[in-house]
Amino acid sequence: MASLGLSLTLEDFRRIFLYPRGIAIGIGNLLVISPLLAFGTAELFGLEAGLAVGLVLLGASPGGAMANMLTHLARGDTALSITMTAISSVAAVITVPLFLGLATERFGSGLDTDIEMAPIVARVFLITVVPLGLAMAARRRWPEWVEANHEQVRRISLGIFVAIVIGAVATEHDTVLDNLAEVAAATIALNLAAMTISFTVAKAAKLDDRQATAIAMELGIHNASLAIAVGASVATVLAIPAAVYSSFMFVSAGLFARLMYKRNGEAEPVAATAAAS
Repeated sequence: MASLGLSLTLEDFRRIFLYPRGIAIGIGNLLVISPLLAFGTAELFGLEAGLAVGLVLLGASPGGAMANMLTHLARGDTALSITMTAISSVAAVITVPLFLGLATERFGSGLDTDIEMAPIVARVFLITVVPLGLAMAARRRWPEWVEANHEQVRRISLGIFVAIVIGAVATEHDTVLDNLAEVAAATIALNLAAMTISFTVAKAAKLDDRQATAIAMELGIHNASLAIAVGASVATVLAIPAAVYSSFMFVSAGLFARLMYKRNGEAEPVAATAAAS
């Protein structure tokens, strides 16, 4: 979140007033469609209680900073991607505890612990809004330092992310191995369904390919670190779907980026011609 904050300015939040339709559709997909797809996927694959709640927690998590990078590589609308990530990260203080509570009511009878929402809200706030705000303040106060060191911070954050995933899997390795096939199938299905449906909804709303690419990427690359951190603070089994998801999401998103790279590249001259006229 700090790494993301170093790339944000207040303009990224103000952009919601400049491009309200694209952002509204993207955020609607992220905050409503993605969690509901997670509920449906958990039901479809008959996941046990902890894994089902963990999958919904993942589906309710905001987009990740890697979605911004892959959107850029796919020649998608990077500004839209960054704005959606920023807004959904702040909204996560409400949406993550909300869907975690709903998932616990629906699936959580098999959990060994009761989930109190107030500590979850505080935890999400500390994980998302606090580092995001501090990093944005640092960028505003020391822009030259941020410009010089942002790439290094990004590499460090990626290394921490990999360590978090490995740690989550290692902690519950028996449960992971016993349920790997169904959890992997469920997470891949959620990933593909979310990207496909969000892209289709964006196109049906008459957004262009670059905007639709950004929206699909945002639903394909969730902030798995947040899901793991929140899930593990309740019960380590809740972190397993996000950890397994992290192993697959870059494959499907990378293939999608490769597909859209050429398509969006062909659309850019057309857009430029239209703008000039």
